[in-house]
Amino acid sequence: MNSFEENELYEKIQQGDTKAFEKLFKMYYGYLCNFATKIVEDDVAAEEIVQDFFVKFWERRSAISVESSLKNYLFRSVKNLCLNQIKHNNIKLQHAQTVIAESEASDFNDHYTEVDLAADIAKSIEELPEKRREIFRLSREEGLKYREIAEKLNISVKTVEAQMSLAIKYLRDKLKKYNTFLFFFFVSRAKNA
Repeated sequence: MNSFEENELYEKIQQGDTKAFEKLFKMYYGYLCNFATKIVEDDVAAEEIVQDFFVKFWERRSAISVESSLKNYLFRSVKNLCLNQIKHNNIKLQHAQTVIAESEASDFNDHYTEVDLAADIAKSIEELPEKRREIFRLSREEGLKYREIAEKLNISVKTVEAQMSLAIKYLRDKLKKYNTFLFFFFVSRAKNA
């Protein structure tokens, strides 16, 4: 097709001639798909790009201004859409890699740290002397107040306070490798007087 025939075809398309548009589509669709595939290296993505191009080309036909030849306009437009697709995919890939890296670095590490801390707390509590362990569990696991523990075990509130203080000090020393916040979250709730 020579440039005069292209210009004539383009003028008909601008006026809304669907047969002229179909002719242009059939003439260039295959070539444009092959061209796009070489750029994006994906047959399906290339076809989608070319199809989207033709849809937009038809929708904006009256506003489009073709400076050189229609053929050059078609190939240049598809090339630009392919490059935009590659940039978009690279941005999505970078974002996905960042999210994955952050997820692996924080979520799993925090989760494993919490699991390790919980296991170490349980082990450390088991290592407490029997009476101190019982007092600690009544306070932290059953939520009893110091006065209630004292009554239940028939000991003074001062003894409960002293034993709890020793238990927390022991656990703090034993678990000092962990983040202070996590330790206090698991062990050292507000004084239970």
